[in-house]
Amino acid sequence: MYTFLNNTFLPATDAAISVNDLAIQRGYGIFDFLKTVGGVPIFPDDHLDRFFNSADRMRLPVGKSREELSAIITELQRLNAIPDSGIRITLTGGVSTDSVSIGHPSLVITLHPMAPAGKDCPPPVRLISHPHQRQLPDIKTIDYLMAIHLQPYIRDRGAFDVLYHTDGAITECPRCNFFLVTAEGTLATPARNILKGITRKHLLALAADSGIPVEERDVHINELAAAREAFVTSTSRHIIPVSHVDDFRVGTAHPAAAGPVARQLNQLLHDLVMRQTLIAATDR
Repeated sequence: MYTFLNNTFLPATDAAISVNDLAIQRGYGIFDFLKTVGGVPIFPDDHLDRFFNSADRMRLPVGKSREELSAIITELQRLNAIPDSGIRITLTGGVSTDSVSIGHPSLVITLHPMAPAGKDCPPPVRLISHPHQRQLPDIKTIDYLMAIHLQPYIRDRGAFDVLYHTDGAITECPRCNFFLVTAEGTLATPARNILKGITRKHLLALAADSGIPVEERDVHINELAAAREAFVTSTSRHIIPVSHVDDFRVGTAHPAAAGPVARQLNQLLHDLVMRQTLIAATDR
């Protein structure tokens, strides 16, 4: 498996950064994650927009243009020859002279096999709630301290992931955005203090185009009692239905199957991704 490190393609087992890098010393750095399906990067412009925005907000010089990053990703795909993959672009804080000042960042791009999301939703999952607000939530940083700290608790409760909230206002999961369908049939999702995911962006557009009422607003955990459905979204798995939060069954959700809105939107997302791959194949 090949990795890109700064200006070199090399075997992943040979890639290394300095122990004095701020990514190691202070957990300072950013990343973005996109997938390829049939060799085609999905929503690459959206991911690069977010990557460069994160870099700017964290005062990290990327050292490569968008076109150069795209060319690196294309070459990494060629070297690894894995058409269905996950690609992670990481930018570190660099080696610091005083352990707090930003140095010259390292650019690391890795690739690993990843099965495409299906047209059918996976089985519903349980989330556990936890009061927490991430630092600089609009930036995709490498800081997942709370998410990893809570892993034993998540596993002990038989949960899929943790759902963060602040004073009862739901924000997000560490790797997913959260949605619920209200009793009136409106699709609601938190609007503040979150990382706005790429799948979230396209799902909101698809929902609006399909005539589903959409609200980006504060969503309170108490709303789950009357919700018709709840689900989370991510790049890797599109839509994952939620059957329970803690020990509470979510509204009218069936614990063994996705609700109708989740199924409809997952199909639309799947079709959108397939159209991208078809268009790219036609242009080759």
